[in-house]
Amino acid sequence: MKDIKVVMTGDALEAYKKLNEIVGKEISKGITKSDNQIILNSIKQKIEYLKRKPQFGVHISRNKIPKEYVLRYDVNNLWKIDLSKYWRMIYTIKGDEVRIISLILDIFNHNKYNKKFKYRKN
Repeated sequence: MKDIKVVMTGDALEAYKKLNEIVGKEISKGITKSDNQIILNSIKQKIEYLKRKPQFGVHISRNKIPKEYVLRYDVNNLWKIDLSKYWRMIYTIKGDEVRIISLILDIFNHNKYNKKFKYRKN
């Protein structure tokens, strides 16, 4: 059986750190149920799913992969996971004979997701 890892990079790592910082401040103020906490818990839950099944998310067709991901991360496959509060987590799957890596590239709200993938409101 192959070793499965989940790694955050780039914008996803920055968003995750920022969210962790905000949640830490909320908890220190006694806030126990905020949207930020719900989103952070959703991210953590989905990461656990990815550790068991890298293809957990929804596959995004090649022609819809933003060029930014191809240029920045040499992506040839892309996946999306819906998070709580209409947030999205975008990742790619890399691997070899020994391991599989789910590389999380972006974590953002629905509006930023629509903009990145050039989806428009009707």
